[in-house]
Amino acid sequence: MDRATEPTDRTERSEPVERVNERDEIVSVVDRAEAIERGWLHRIATVVCRDPAGRVLVHRRPADAALFPGLLNWMLGGAVRVGESYETAAARELAEETGVETRPRFVLKFLCEGVISPYWLALHEVVIDTPLRPHPAEVAWYDWLPESEVHALSRHEDFVPDAREALARYRTHTQTQVTAPTDI
Repeated sequence: MDRATEPTDRTERSEPVERVNERDEIVSVVDRAEAIERGWLHRIATVVCRDPAGRVLVHRRPADAALFPGLLNWMLGGAVRVGESYETAAARELAEETGVETRPRFVLKFLCEGVISPYWLALHEVVIDTPLRPHPAEVAWYDWLPESEVHALSRHEDFVPDAREALARYRTHTQTQVTAPTDI
């Protein structure tokens, strides 16, 4: 393992989560650290934040973060709690990490191989037009960047590896969405 995948403390990853199968159906409740260690599927909810100009929030994880310390990411998020929906988890994570309370919009879900462990990743999106109040235990630094810069940054070694796959899937998904014409 390298610094991107070396957990700094097992207790920071310890929380009950739903172990799920390849169809995202609940199998049992397990400790998240055990799910990671054994490679069991579980659920992660993420949020892509945009400002009104369409720029994407990019942040650096704290150097002492349990997972991906000091790396850059274009998503906020974390584990879905037992009995929690992806959407509720995304809203909770957004509030915990940025201080913004709103309901993100679901975009896509996929089975992510993950460099630490496989998991189901549900990606949500929100436009934020209020000041952020980032939690220092979650966000060490942040900036709003054009999507083209986020894509270029994703190739850098200091970018969370799992976020690269999510970015590629997100770009494919958003490019294939066809908006039906509206009658005016």
